Amino acid sequence: MTTLHDRPADAATPDPRTAPPPRPARPRWERPALAVLLGATALLYLWGLGESGWANSFYAAAAQAGSESWKAFLFGSSDAANAITVDKTPLSMWPMALSIRVFGLSSWSLLVPQALIGVATVALLHRTVRRSTGSAAAGLVAGAVLALTPVAVLMFRFDNPDALLVLLLVGATAATLRAVEPTRHPVRWLALAGALVGLAFLTKMLQAFLVVPALALVYLLAAGAPLLRRLGHLLVALAALVASAGWWVALVELWPAADRPYIGGSQTNSVLELTLGYNGLGRLTGEQVGSVGGGGGWGETGLLRLFDAENGGQASWLIPLALLLLGAGVWLTRRAPRTDRTRAALVAWGGWLVVTALTFSLMAGIFHAYYSVALAPAVAALVGIGGWLLWEHRSTPVAAGAAALGVAVTATWSFVLLGRSADFLPWLRWVVLVLGLGAALAWAVLRLLPRRAVLAVAAATLIATLAGPSAYAVQTAATPHTGSIVTAGPSTGTGLGGGPGGRIPGGVPGGQPGGRPGQGFPGAGGLPAPGQAPPGGMPGGTPGGTAGGTAGGMPGGMPGGTGGMGGLLTGSEPSAELTALLEADASSYTWVAAAVGSNQASGYQLATEEPVMAIGGFNGSDPSPTLAQFQAYVADGEVHWFVGGGGFGGQTGQNGGSNASSEIAAWVAENFTATTVDGVTLYDLTAPTSVTTGSTGTAT
Repeated sequence: MTTLHDRPADAATPDPRTAPPPRPARPRWERPALAVLLGATALLYLWGLGESGWANSFYAAAAQAGSESWKAFLFGSSDAANAITVDKTPLSMWPMALSIRVFGLSSWSLLVPQALIGVATVALLHRTVRRSTGSAAAGLVAGAVLALTPVAVLMFRFDNPDALLVLLLVGATAATLRAVEPTRHPVRWLALAGALVGLAFLTKMLQAFLVVPALALVYLLAAGAPLLRRLGHLLVALAALVASAGWWVALVELWPAADRPYIGGSQTNSVLELTLGYNGLGRLTGEQVGSVGGGGGWGETGLLRLFDAENGGQASWLIPLALLLLGAGVWLTRRAPRTDRTRAALVAWGGWLVVTALTFSLMAGIFHAYYSVALAPAVAALVGIGGWLLWEHRSTPVAAGAAALGVAVTATWSFVLLGRSADFLPWLRWVVLVLGLGAALAWAVLRLLPRRAVLAVAAATLIATLAGPSAYAVQTAATPHTGSIVTAGPSTGTGLGGGPGGRIPGGVPGGQPGGRPGQGFPGAGGLPAPGQAPPGGMPGGTPGGTAGGTAGGMPGGMPGGTGGMGGLLTGSEPSAELTALLEADASSYTWVAAAVGSNQASGYQLATEEPVMAIGGFNGSDPSPTLAQFQAYVADGEVHWFVGGGGFGGQTGQNGGSNASSEIAAWVAENFTATTVDGVTLYDLTAPTSVTTGSTGTAT
């Protein structure tokens, strides 16, 4: 049987070492099938997209700010007045900000760019796998597996950085595999790969580098150039990576700190600290200063983490199959030339999967289930390539046995995953199990079956492997998702899944069924737990309140408010009356309001489309602004309102971090009168209750 690496080089090219790979004839059904795949993917990703509102309002507010201010666009600021940035590099916000700038602020203008990024990723993966195998079917299977991975459906309909990250990393892998092929200028493709990884760094920082070992390895092993030249090419790719990522880091570090926003997520206003600490080694060790749930509060680590009840339904459906196909594929191509591009693709995607999966499984720092979207392209590519190789060698015992084992394991694992959501299509798990085990038995005797029966076995295999994730994918698309911690698929009883509800790491409830995560926690926004005294000696309660006072309607800042207050994990939802109050005379102020925590501030900003200062950044634990700086802003008349409650703030529940937000909340409570609008406590910072002391110690 002829395989791709047995095909002769193009005879018209004098030097076969630099000849482009031959283009296999395209079957007539390929283009219509690809059109159906991409059209169905677009429908799945765009269907009911507006139901998720602002999705993750933390990033939505930054996109809105970037649409209003080019400076906020450049730095990734949370507000157009540039008080503080989000805790990531800004590239993922740029497509959304540009869309909002062109079409105006809406859920659709925010999220449609993400959906289109998803369709582009599926198309690029299809093209890359098809080129690596020469098989239209392999490319279509890979594209379909990616499109139907539940967590991919979630992230390509959401405004987190992960969507753009995945597209850029698929592009980097595609460029590396092109560099491996016979070509006159492989270094150009490899430099492109390095540049795309650098752009991925500007999307989600060090996570982008998880694919680098696999890409470097595959070029060293499979490229046609001599070894020393291959090493030189890799140095060029490294230079391209540093240039494409480093310009922004250098710009931020060299820009005068007083003339740019504070770098959110850092304690020293440094993007290098953010890169190497909070978003770097801290993710591995768990020692992330200012984070919530530090010191092991993000779930059990271990090799089975991606398969547990919280994470299994996201992307693990086909991971066992992908690993089995990786091993089988390497075995079946063991006699191919060193430069064989199909085996090179297996090494590239397999290395991506193994390194990323091990990192996610063992990291002790902040980890969310939706991170596993980074596994989806590698799993999909391995299924497409490995499945094609088994089909090409289906008459051999090794291929038939591997196919039988793979289908049986996948059907059994889907049966387990579907059983974790007992009320979700309970009949489907049995259909998948019976069909999968039947297909596995058929693979064992495939050589004895007629051609039509063989095609029926192939169809049954596809249905058994894709039915479970497809059902989860459709359920995910049909469910609105909001907040900072979201999961794909129906609930598995872990407090996650099925919509916007979430939880705080360590097991503290973060939401009610069908509702938003809680609006506050003990110590939130600088507020003490019931009975505790806040900074400044006040009794427990809200700023300006009496002992045991309320924040959002419950003692100590616990959930219970009716005014749409936000919290650590979800954005505020102000009423029309409150929005009108904030908008009144807005042009007279730099910030119409200030609130502890980025999510608390984000909803007010998105409702008014005016800057709202996020005190302390995402967790309320960044030292921005300090008490003295905030007092100066108030003295200069730059902030109109202070919104009480929300956020986390202070050091209660934090892994270290600044206490500035608690100090600010206490100072406001001591010097300004509280008023309540639709359950939300506000302080008019232009009307102090008495003479207050500003940052310079003089009366104001």
